[in-house]
Amino acid sequence: MNILILGSGGREHAFAWKIAQSPLCTKLFVAKGNAGTATVAENVDLDVLNFSLIADFVLQNHINLVLVGTETPIVEGIADFFAQNQTLKNVKIIAPSKEGAKLEGSKDFAKIFMQKYQIPTASYQTFDENNLAQGIEYLSTHSTPIVLKADGLAAGKGVIILEDRKEAQQTLTEMIVGKKFGQASTKVVIEQFLKGIELSVFVLTDGKNYVLLPSAKDYKRIGEQDTGLNTGGMGAVSPVPFADEIFMKKVENQIILPTLKGLQTEKIPYIGFIFFGLIKVDDAPFVIEYNIRMGDPESEVVIPRIESDFVELLDLAAQQRLSEAKIKISEQFATTVMLVSKGYPEEYEKGKIIKNLDQVQNAIPFQAGTKKVGDQVLTDGGRVISVTALGESLQKALEKSYLAAKTIDFEGKYFRNDIGQDLM
Repeated sequence: MNILILGSGGREHAFAWKIAQSPLCTKLFVAKGNAGTATVAENVDLDVLNFSLIADFVLQNHINLVLVGTETPIVEGIADFFAQNQTLKNVKIIAPSKEGAKLEGSKDFAKIFMQKYQIPTASYQTFDENNLAQGIEYLSTHSTPIVLKADGLAAGKGVIILEDRKEAQQTLTEMIVGKKFGQASTKVVIEQFLKGIELSVFVLTDGKNYVLLPSAKDYKRIGEQDTGLNTGGMGAVSPVPFADEIFMKKVENQIILPTLKGLQTEKIPYIGFIFFGLIKVDDAPFVIEYNIRMGDPESEVVIPRIESDFVELLDLAAQQRLSEAKIKISEQFATTVMLVSKGYPEEYEKGKIIKNLDQVQNAIPFQAGTKKVGDQVLTDGGRVISVTALGESLQKALEKSYLAAKTIDFEGKYFRNDIGQDLM
């Protein structure tokens, strides 16, 4: 089977690393990929939003399956483009429809959907330019902390949590009128703050059946003890010790099954991943957000724990035969530590030489913001490399991840030293 992965982060390197191990994979391409994906696949210079160009490549290279890693082409309707194109109708694609993608592409849509299908989530109200004055008035009596969420995609940076009502009123205006997050914040969801501990739960679904993937917990803030600015993720661990069998049963019954039932009732085609961003409040699960793809850096701890043939799982999902799938998960812990560029998540420099990659032992350096120039691997993003290790305990896995994090070197390298410490 010839396979094309769309995306270029650590998630896509993890996908490529896993897929390349499958005997079902004949030829593997990644667009655009990075220096890491180039070690296990062929990188191709394709714009992931140029669907016509992707279609040409798929046909010329006899691609049998397309795995869409990154969210933007899904939200822009790549699955619908494939479904409506006669020449592509036999090509399998792992990506939900444009309508299904609204679960991530519109926070307001997701909230209405959860309310309709009685899926536990925080109470909320949505405001835009037409009712901004009511929004400002609503905030004047809102309990603190206040959660403001840009309705659309904002590269993981569209959520702001504030303690001060006046600051929240000002930020709401900046988001809607000042277009703080561009088109993503023309509409803003104001949400009740839930106090608890967060985790991520993932399923691969064919729209009706699903397989439950390993749970994970990621660390969003740039600073240790969860301080400083939000990032795309500074590390992750899997499994999540507090997500025991009883809790996960609640997640399946109260969240996963009603979500799939809702998609079927609304006749929304959905083949792909659903990432449930959850919070455990006392012993109850609540949905903070849906994502319509795998997480990053969560993929870097989830994928290595899947012992089954990943291509077989994707193939069954694409054929809507996921009820036949059996998934085997490793008992080991997986941890990942993200090495980032100095200045991230704000301004940072690119093009720094990465050293000692070949000296990493007992860990997998999943590359994210990297590129190869000649014989050298250079930094090419804010989040550069996610260093993953497996171990019999969380402690043992972390020791290996941190040893590798210290081994790899580039100018301005930064990483958090406290990943997983809150779970010990």
